[in-house]
Amino acid sequence: MLDTNDGNLQDLNEETEATKTQVAKQETPTETIETPIISDKKSEVEVVDEIEEKIAETSEKVVEHKEEVPNYEGMSLESLVDSFDKLFKNNQIQKINKQANAIKNSFDEQFSKLLAGKKAVFLEQGGESINFSYTNPLKNQFNGLIKDFRDARTKYYKNLESELKDNLELRMSVIEQLKDLIENAEPKTMYNQFRDIQTKWKKIGPVVRERYNDTWKTFHHHVERFYDLLHMSNDFRDLDFKHNLEEKLKLIVQVETLAVNEDVNYAFKQLQVIHKRWKEEIGPVAREFRDDIWDKFSAATKKIHDKRHENFKKLRGKYEENIVKKIEIIAEINAIDTSKNSKHSDWQQSIKVIEGLREKFFKAGNVPKSESDKIWNQFKEATRKFNRNKNTFYKNIKGVQQENLDKKMKLIEQAESLKDSEEWKEVTDVMKKIQADWRKIGHVPRKYSDKIWNQFKGACNHYFDRFHTYQNAGSKEEQEIFENKKSLLETINKKVEASDKVDLDSVKNYIKDWRSLGRVPHSMRHIEAKFSKVVDNLFSNLSIDNKQKEMIKFENQMEGLLAQNNLRKLDSEQIYIRKKIDESIREIQQLETNISFFANAKSDNPLLKNVVKSIDNHKSNLDDLKSKLRYLSNLDY
Repeated sequence: MLDTNDGNLQDLNEETEATKTQVAKQETPTETIETPIISDKKSEVEVVDEIEEKIAETSEKVVEHKEEVPNYEGMSLESLVDSFDKLFKNNQIQKINKQANAIKNSFDEQFSKLLAGKKAVFLEQGGESINFSYTNPLKNQFNGLIKDFRDARTKYYKNLESELKDNLELRMSVIEQLKDLIENAEPKTMYNQFRDIQTKWKKIGPVVRERYNDTWKTFHHHVERFYDLLHMSNDFRDLDFKHNLEEKLKLIVQVETLAVNEDVNYAFKQLQVIHKRWKEEIGPVAREFRDDIWDKFSAATKKIHDKRHENFKKLRGKYEENIVKKIEIIAEINAIDTSKNSKHSDWQQSIKVIEGLREKFFKAGNVPKSESDKIWNQFKEATRKFNRNKNTFYKNIKGVQQENLDKKMKLIEQAESLKDSEEWKEVTDVMKKIQADWRKIGHVPRKYSDKIWNQFKGACNHYFDRFHTYQNAGSKEEQEIFENKKSLLETINKKVEASDKVDLDSVKNYIKDWRSLGRVPHSMRHIEAKFSKVVDNLFSNLSIDNKQKEMIKFENQMEGLLAQNNLRKLDSEQIYIRKKIDESIREIQQLETNISFFANAKSDNPLLKNVVKSIDNHKSNLDDLKSKLRYLSNLDY
């Protein structure tokens, strides 16, 4: 039974309260740059606070992962289940949320269509809606995977929450140890104890972002207290102060260098790293230097901050332009008319256009985050509409191809039943009709095409090989035909030797007379080759167009095969010509595409002239091939 209350049908983004506090909002796939709020000039204090807030955001080490989300639309239920299984087993749980949602959305859409179809059939057969039920093992398997995914994700975030909480308690404990050291430690040992406390602090992992800054400020405050109240020899303290001052001055130089870097995003990221070093890795300096170096550090920080905000002011205008570009591309996609696409090649051309627009959309650049989801959803809906129409077409094609497969299987069954018959006259006509019927039936599903063709060809070849063996045994009548043809060939040779001039009508009459004599047995068929050689020589001496000459020679060869009842070779010739036609069409299309590269070239450009000439040659050859195919199609065999 289909459980309509299945909890797994909820959106994958539903989280427990504990999980919600940990997961950062993920970006729409088309946007990668975070746009800050463009505001008036900020004070140095506000700028530093903003930087520290940025550092706090990353303190939990819950990073927003950029996921490449494949297009799962149109995939079968089985493929979607397999994709989800591999995604879940081969990736970290916190990195696959978008892909998991995309697979689930596609699965739900596909399954809803399947379910609606099953229900429609049930109702058409007289069933009552209330009694309808449907089970599907793939649905059950997918629900199980969704449950495992949710359980694993919940466990991950619960563990993360617990770890952050434990780390906070450890930091608070270290702060208490430092406070106790300041109040109660022995002068001889307190410096080493202080070093141990610093080491413990650095080893503690991330804490929740809301407590990151205040715990650090508290710890740093007591570190400064320790140095200010140190009663033992000041040598260690002064040495530390000096080292810390040198390190912080180096950081100020680094920030000032970043302030002139043209890559503002890189500079801002590096600034966060430097601020973290300033806070977490380098200790305090002597009191008389503290305000001065902090002011310098804050001023350098503000330069980068202001430069970044100025850059985003410029980008905002460009982002607005990108909105217009992307909306125009979406309109182009929506305007594509597929109602007249009646064959595979039509859809391939439309798909090519869509792919070009899709690539153009992604190259159009970023848009403001406030518009990102809206634009992305419009784009997805436009492409989804196209894909729905495409999938409907190919679904119908599959239905037609399945019907064709059924028809061809019946012909195979008929050919198999007749292949060993010795009722030569009656069965030969039937087998010829079976072959003719086969050619009239359209395509079948590709995975069956070669298999059934080989099966059909095997049955037909088996019969006609036996039939030809029977015919080749020869008869008194056939021996007489051979003698008549031998005599006619001698007569033709004498006429040719006696006259230098040969006209087309004479050659056609020779061929007509030859065919009228009948068929010789296989063992005497060498005389046919001699006649063909004589005719070829006659054609070569005719004063007619080469194309016309070639076509007449072709017709003569095909008539010869028909006279010999060599249907296999006639079929092979048809297949060969169709293949050459397809190759010529593809070559012409490729060459015509290449011409687009010469859009600005002059007409006398040698390369352009060469491409145009090649296209003309291929088109001429294509016309010849089509003429031959028409001739073969009109032959009565």
